[in-house]
Amino acid sequence: TMGNPFSDMPVIFAYSRAQAIEDGVLIDLTEWAKETGFRFPVACTTAVWNGYIAPNKDLRLLGQSERGRAHDLLWMLLCAIRRGSGDRIDFEVLFLQSPHRRITARFKAVCGPGDDGEPVITIMLPNED
Repeated sequence: TMGNPFSDMPVIFAYSRAQAIEDGVLIDLTEWAKETGFRFPVACTTAVWNGYIAPNKDLRLLGQSERGRAHDLLWMLLCAIRRGSGDRIDFEVLFLQSPHRRITARFKAVCGPGDDGEPVITIMLPNED
């Protein structure tokens, strides 16, 4: 098109969302998200998964699980979506980080086109793209 000077240039490299999930760069939360009320596929970055969703040994002893912590993340995102608008939502979740320490973690969720142009949601840390 006339407005895009790169429109006739060949694509040198493309990395699909499906490849990112297969490679472990993104963690697919879609099935859990459906149970929470989401209609679009949802994934999170490995930084979100490793930093907040996957509990350490001490937290597991307290009954913390990936499923429960992911539910908290997804529920708070769903609440934020219902209050906000736009393709980016900033939200916070209270997480137990050790037996005696809770933190309020900040996240952003972006709704954009998936591999086939369908809407998909990606949850990430505020400094991630």
